Amino acid sequence: MVKKKIKQPTPKGPSGMGGGNMMQQLRQLQDEMARTQDALGDEVVQVSVGGGVVQMTMTGHQHLQSVQIEPDILSPDDVEMLQDLILAAVNEAIERSQKLASDRMGALTGGLNVPGLF
Repeated sequence: MVKKKIKQPTPKGPSGMGGGNMMQQLRQLQDEMARTQDALGDEVVQVSVGGGVVQMTMTGHQHLQSVQIEPDILSPDDVEMLQDLILAAVNEAIERSQKLASDRMGALTGGLNVPGLF
């Protein structure tokens, strides 16, 4: 009688479900996301409000780089208006910067919304 050796399938990754390749893809995605996140620091959004009297530049990391105010608007009678313009410019710069980050990172995840990712 000849005994045949039956070859058992070898498990592929966690739980034998071929997860090794998936883990590699996740690591690659994670590396690319880190590079994209770093690159956002080099990208900027520019905002102009009040017909250009207040302008701001912000990075993709939400760091305010510059604030420019037209000297003609500086008047003790218009302090409240200037405060409103600055507030509007900062908020718009933050929104644009967050959208920039969301667009860049969303391109990597295919639109998949991963909580806490960006």
